[in-house]
Amino acid sequence: MDTFRLYNGVEMPLLGYGVFQVSPEECERCVSDALSVGYRLIDTAQAYFNEEGVGNAWRKSGLKREDLFLVTKVWISNNGEEKAAKSIDESLKKLQTEYIDLLLIHQAYGDVFGTWRAMEKAYRAGKVRAIGVSNFQAARFFDFAHYVELKPMVNQLQCNVLVQQTGIEPILAETDTKMMAWGPLGGQGVDGIVKSEMLANIGVKYDKSAAQVALRWLTLRGIVAIPKSSHKERMAQNFDIFDFSLSADEMAQIATMNQYDTGNINFSDPQFVKYLIETYG
Repeated sequence: MDTFRLYNGVEMPLLGYGVFQVSPEECERCVSDALSVGYRLIDTAQAYFNEEGVGNAWRKSGLKREDLFLVTKVWISNNGEEKAAKSIDESLKKLQTEYIDLLLIHQAYGDVFGTWRAMEKAYRAGKVRAIGVSNFQAARFFDFAHYVELKPMVNQLQCNVLVQQTGIEPILAETDTKMMAWGPLGGQGVDGIVKSEMLANIGVKYDKSAAQVALRWLTLRGIVAIPKSSHKERMAQNFDIFDFSLSADEMAQIATMNQYDTGNINFSDPQFVKYLIETYG
């Protein structure tokens, strides 16, 4: 498994398994399958309501805790220093672990600065190995990072061959913040990746599918991909991407597929923000 190093020295796998929209009832089975395939990074969140399934799966796997990289996120309803601190402890219990490898703020609104103070304290206390944010688009990320003591180590964004997030890369580079891709094979209104003729044609050369080419393109950019599947054979296929590389010409060819650079969900839209705050804040 290829990894990269966060600015605090923590090694993070470049490929993981995401459990967004995996039901609590199915989560333990899915994560168990993913771990048996070889995944060692598991991405969950408080708002997914399946942290317990992740905890049960890894505990029963026989793997050593240090061989896993667990990611979760503080939901907007738990924002604020006091509530966030309590929610971190709850996530630790649900995940059945003494530390979280990467903890993210899930959405960019609410009392994110209070939440960040709680996360910094958890980091310094050894409850968390790395901290970052999720769905912070360029302007919001720049503003936030400018005012916090510990800069975000990761920003998890919608990112794939159709949503390439090239515009935010220089902003993230200023703080040495790595990008993590949710929806690396589409989803949330972005379709066509796994059926792409261009990706399929490139894949013929390497005996790989369009999906495998799309995932490899991300990891070669140094972006963590967290594909999701409930089928073990598809998990295995998504995992089997590190035995080939793409040429510079192929990387450039795929770059022409960019359609919605910042994503097809506008996290800065006032109506979206209003919904988040009024529903969960």
